[in-house]
Amino acid sequence: MFSKTHTKYIQSLHHKKFRDEYGVFIAEGTKVVVELLNADKFECKELFALPDWFVANAKILNNQNEIVKIELKDFELEKISALSTPNNVLGIFQKSTLPQTIQTKQKITLVLDAIQDPGNLGTIIRNADWFGVENIVCSLTCADIYNPKVVQSTMGSLGRVNVVYKDLPNWLAENKSVKKFAAYLDGSNVSTLKGIKEAILIIGNEGKGISEEVMNLVDEKITIKKIGKAESLNAAVASGIILSYLSN
Repeated sequence: MFSKTHTKYIQSLHHKKFRDEYGVFIAEGTKVVVELLNADKFECKELFALPDWFVANAKILNNQNEIVKIELKDFELEKISALSTPNNVLGIFQKSTLPQTIQTKQKITLVLDAIQDPGNLGTIIRNADWFGVENIVCSLTCADIYNPKVVQSTMGSLGRVNVVYKDLPNWLAENKSVKKFAAYLDGSNVSTLKGIKEAILIIGNEGKGISEEVMNLVDEKITIKKIGKAESLNAAVASGIILSYLSN
């Protein structure tokens, strides 16, 4: 039965402090929830949904007896939603407890230095999934991957891409044998880089770019050729364009 206690608890999960305290996060919408259920990476603890949603997704939930399932009315779902327009389902998932070891050999690894915008971070995770990038290493100052806006922006890719948080200078130094490329306004044209099978690609903060400490560990600066007059590219857009060149 749905109660005020449920409402207060779920609303608290909109904030990192309580997500960390309880070790869970929320995901909303059929696409995101079903993708996370199918990914098997995050254990689903509870599902709050309209009655019709449970009927429509009965097949998916057939072997999910351990999940607490609570039917809600429209106005109840609205109270707990992090979205401006509530969807038809909200799930509470356990954070991943998988080991945070990253293998960089024979892989393209994305490194994010202080990406602050949740929408950007979520879209970058989705880009990585599209281009087959398995691992993303975030600086300790990046947005939280369990932020509801990040989870929503990934559209389920969070269940397939491994994201870890590291002290970047230390981690990059530990992986000195892998060539490091940095997205930079004044660098080599990225179109010259094709068919690379092993590399670390670093994307910097939306306003400040890559920190000096990290830049000192970079092997090569790369840029996307500018044709128009825009000052810079959105970090998520840039990551997608560069990955498209590297994967060719």
